[in-house]
Amino acid sequence: MAITDRICPIISSVSTRAYNLDFFYRNSIQRSTSVAYGPKHRGTVTATVNPYSCTEAAQPEERKSLKDFFVEAGDFLSSDGGPPRWFSPLECGARAPGSPLLLYLPGIDGTGLGLIRHHRRLGEIFDIWCLHFPVSDRTPSPDIVKLIERTVRSEYYRFPNRPIYIVGESIGACLALDVAASNPDIDLILILANPVTRFNNFILQPLSGLLEFLPDQLPILIEEDFGFKHGYPLAEILETILNGADVAQIGRGIFRDFFATSANLPTLIRTLPKDTLLWKLHLLKSASASLNSHMHTVKAQTLILLSGRDQWLLNKEDIERLHRALPKCEVREFKNNGHFLFLEDGVDLVTIIKFAYFYRRGKTLDYISDYIMPTPFEFKEFEESQRLVTAAISPVFFSTLENGTIVRSLSGIPSEGPVIYVGNHMLLGIELLQLAIHVLKEKNIMLRGLAHPMMFSKAVGSKLPDMQMFDSARIGGAVPVSSLNFYKLLRSKAHILLYPGGVREALHRKGEEYKLFWPQHSEFVRVASKFGAKIIPFGVVGEDDLCQMVLDYNDQMKIPFIKNFIQEITQDATKLRNGEKGELGNQDLHIPGIIPKIPGRLYVHFGKPIETEGKQKELNDKEKAHDVYLQVKSEVERCMTYLKMQRESDPYRFIFPRFLYSVSHGFSSQIPTFDLYQASESYGEEDESKTSQRGKVCYEMLTFLMS
Repeated sequence: MAITDRICPIISSVSTRAYNLDFFYRNSIQRSTSVAYGPKHRGTVTATVNPYSCTEAAQPEERKSLKDFFVEAGDFLSSDGGPPRWFSPLECGARAPGSPLLLYLPGIDGTGLGLIRHHRRLGEIFDIWCLHFPVSDRTPSPDIVKLIERTVRSEYYRFPNRPIYIVGESIGACLALDVAASNPDIDLILILANPVTRFNNFILQPLSGLLEFLPDQLPILIEEDFGFKHGYPLAEILETILNGADVAQIGRGIFRDFFATSANLPTLIRTLPKDTLLWKLHLLKSASASLNSHMHTVKAQTLILLSGRDQWLLNKEDIERLHRALPKCEVREFKNNGHFLFLEDGVDLVTIIKFAYFYRRGKTLDYISDYIMPTPFEFKEFEESQRLVTAAISPVFFSTLENGTIVRSLSGIPSEGPVIYVGNHMLLGIELLQLAIHVLKEKNIMLRGLAHPMMFSKAVGSKLPDMQMFDSARIGGAVPVSSLNFYKLLRSKAHILLYPGGVREALHRKGEEYKLFWPQHSEFVRVASKFGAKIIPFGVVGEDDLCQMVLDYNDQMKIPFIKNFIQEITQDATKLRNGEKGELGNQDLHIPGIIPKIPGRLYVHFGKPIETEGKQKELNDKEKAHDVYLQVKSEVERCMTYLKMQRESDPYRFIFPRFLYSVSHGFSSQIPTFDLYQASESYGEEDESKTSQRGKVCYEMLTFLMS
């Protein structure tokens, strides 16, 4: 059968459904393309209303359902025929300028509708083409690969500076890898859901034999004799059985996902009749054999999405083998999902791409211009993941106005960038997520934190933490620390979070809770002056009220097997501060042994902004820049001293008084803290008014308990 890779329109039986790539392309560029690539991607969302201030009511964007999948698959079947061809879903809408091409290669169903629940969101940042295989198509695997290759090469010729994404499911993932192996010179990014790269004889061979044995009329008998067209109760019984805990692995793997309702069974039978299913198994066997013959030539950046409950076509040993074979590969596991990952609730491909930092529009990833802000619902989920911690430590934020007044809000923080926030690290950086959440909620500002490179890449076989541990930091705007990224952030007028103390400060030893480990050089001050950036020193206090360190770095280095582990993971990580000596240069990675305490409270104090605008010539002088650097360091220490002294008079410093206050005033009410007016008057000893304030709270607590 001849293959065509020309633009082939597909018109469904419903007049409102039409798929025509050429039509879609011409019309989409005439639409508004202001899709999330304005100033808000440089750190500040330029909106009159803060979409993150109240996310309790935020809901995920409305998406099509599994029922829509079957309805549209049925429309394809009504006029299906011919060779494989590409189509682009019209519901993708307008996309951002410079959006890369995304090719979708379907799994065993072959409809090309596997991303139907993701079309709208993906269509904002990609030009989407989906490959459709008619039910009667029997195109051999090599010819399918050639069809995809011709499309890839044609589009790469048109836009040589843009990557081409290929999203493949099961069999489609195998075809995607085969294309990548044959085209190592093309910039491809592969996203593979449950890839099948080897024919699993333990399951597929017996299944193939079983299908050969079954009569061709079996699907018709099932429909007519058991009345699935009319929603016969047997279908509901079958669904109940397949949802059972002791059901066979094959049932869990594929049929459980598709037998959602009895009304969908006729469409399923027409989509995968016996001879088509047999052909797909032969296609899989052929494609996997071809791929394995030259997998070593794959150079593409690859993201593998692995379902924990897929027992149908997947073999985890194959995934491990694939992970080791591919040079730039990351695996992310979804333990509670089945084979048809993209059709399940709770799975959002755009969010996954954001988490993995897998979206780019050029030859290399630009952590600044390619960053996509979280949606209000994504931020809501991020905030809810920290809700228990937030409730336990009840963070308090202070800022300093231009006249020196300290207020319990972030009013003293400028809205326009560039701004550099310079402060002290608490143990393990436990203040980071609280800072990001609060600043975004109150000021509509995304803090772009300069973070350790280990949060963004991990070599195969490395003992560094899994990348999914750092999802919250990455969707929260974290950027690998480097001079180039710092320069780009300043140029884009971002709000930058900088910790000069780095890893040494975040992984400090016993008794070093509030000690700064800053290097001697003051380069960030000079660079800030080139862009007229404001520098805001801040201090964070509360670690000693949250945990007790029992096993620090010095203790662990005395234990041989722990010492070896520390040396191994440090060797795997990117080495920073190579020019520093002594303790400042000691960037060994380890996990301090800590015991949690009954939670105290977290305090954050932003000092008065230090201006650098108009001082570029002055701060070009190293000595004067160093004076400003020492001023910033002194202000950070002053902020910490202020908080440590004033928290002594906070009647709600510890969790029990806070809990009683929340019970009596409502859990959504703001819990008071120390008296700012009295705090501004004196840093001295606790006076009578502070003592009476504590007595008043104790009296309120006793009254509440007695009532």
